[in-house]
Amino acid sequence: MIPIFFSILIFLMPGDLLAGQYIWTEVERTVAVGDVHGDFGQLVAVLRSAGLIDENMQWSGKNTHLVQLGDLPDRGPDTRKVLDLMMQLEPQARMAGGAVHALIGNHEAMNVYGDLRYVSPEEFASFRDSNSEKVREAYYQKQLQQLSTDPERKEGSSPGDDDRKAWEEKHPLGYFEHLYYFSPSGKYGKWILQHNTVIQINDTIFSHAGIGPKYADFDFDTINNQVRKELEDFSKLEGGITLDNEGPLWYRGWAKEEESMLDSDLKQILERHRAQRMVVGHTPTDGAIMPRFSGRILIADVGLSAVYGSRLACLVIENSEVFALHRGSRLEIPKYPGQPLLLYLKKAGELDPPPSPLQPTISKMEAQRLEPIPQTP
Repeated sequence: MIPIFFSILIFLMPGDLLAGQYIWTEVERTVAVGDVHGDFGQLVAVLRSAGLIDENMQWSGKNTHLVQLGDLPDRGPDTRKVLDLMMQLEPQARMAGGAVHALIGNHEAMNVYGDLRYVSPEEFASFRDSNSEKVREAYYQKQLQQLSTDPERKEGSSPGDDDRKAWEEKHPLGYFEHLYYFSPSGKYGKWILQHNTVIQINDTIFSHAGIGPKYADFDFDTINNQVRKELEDFSKLEGGITLDNEGPLWYRGWAKEEESMLDSDLKQILERHRAQRMVVGHTPTDGAIMPRFSGRILIADVGLSAVYGSRLACLVIENSEVFALHRGSRLEIPKYPGQPLLLYLKKAGELDPPPSPLQPTISKMEAQRLEPIPQTP
């Protein structure tokens, strides 16, 4: 039993000290949740389906480790509520003997370094306050001052009403507050930087997009620290891990490429870290937890957010058992394609409100078969 004073110490420890750990062993239960994209209601629904929060949105998962695979923000309207809930659950889980691991995804990184292309109007509005008009006006005046000293500006030219309107459309009220909150010194940016890009729990690696062949020889400590350093100092972004399409925030090979082309690379990565599998998000599936590479890759971005269809599933690992919770029902995940995968998808589809987003995939797989598929019970 952990002494009470040590439990209190863990509760009070700042997240950046805890971020130094990236490997956990002897964890009895792990729940992995894919990309949330600003959908608070769906996040609450999937956490409740896994028994991790109660009706008051307090941690009820005991010693479970929750791994959120990144991409909490953007696209949806409720990123602030999503982040506030995750920040609330972190210390509660620690006190209960569990943990919340909020991994850095490409959208967390984008918000930190100021790429706000995917921020919804509702999300900007959530940062608006009584000073937003004055804040935006100050930034606009600063913009005018910079233009006045621009040596390439044509003599006698100055921004007109249309220019100002276009500028304000690109910078709605709340824009600059959002920018500050996600900066490395802001509330959400600072919290994001306290987390890791890749972790390992027991024999499973978790990362937003996955450790691809280019980074097969990198240890987790190097990846985690380098991403953190690049997001703390934007001058280090160019040529670094954070922006690399083959890096752990952006890679899509495990979800898209031919398995035969990458099988030996995957084997090398898993053997290096003494792991059995890798769990990733980033690339949405057709609506269910999807296995690839004979179950050594599990894709957990099921399209949870309303912008992807409000699908509802998460991955659970209990001791040596690996299964999906699809709308709260346990489904065994097949390791091999063909009939086992088809039966799994049919069972998942029957749990979905009609029409299931899995139906086109199911129909295509059935059309490729010669014998009929048994009906699920």
